Amino acid sequence: MPDIDDIDHQVLRLLREDGRRTFSEMADQVGLSVAAVKRRVDRLREIGVITGFTVQIDYAKLGWGIEAFTELRYPGTTPVGEIVRTATDVPEVQAVFTIAGDPDALIHVRVRDLGHLQQVIDRLRRAGNVTGTKSLLVLGSWTRDALA
Repeated sequence: MPDIDDIDHQVLRLLREDGRRTFSEMADQVGLSVAAVKRRVDRLREIGVITGFTVQIDYAKLGWGIEAFTELRYPGTTPVGEIVRTATDVPEVQAVFTIAGDPDALIHVRVRDLGHLQQVIDRLRRAGNVTGTKSLLVLGSWTRDALA
């Protein structure tokens, strides 16, 4: 496990809030020099704690405002790789979680409207060895890494 101190945690929090924050801004907030903050960020990247920088998108403004989670069930002999391939071939799928127990996978889907969701679910039901689905519509969400 990497050696991460309180200042590293502060730097990570600042980057989670705004990945475009400058080293100068972070230096002011954590009480270090700009060079020291840059070295810390570089080290956190080198040891794999920071795996990349990304952008947060408001998909509703792009016309993709409905999110759902769909449970997928498979025969007990289905390899995990096949479960993942079933979902990753569908462009509306945002994430695939293979899980222990029932169901076998939970997928995060983003669609334009309910008719579009029905088309995606129908496509998933026809794919591979899917034996059953159950979908849950997202009414709202909160994640630890997202800004409040």
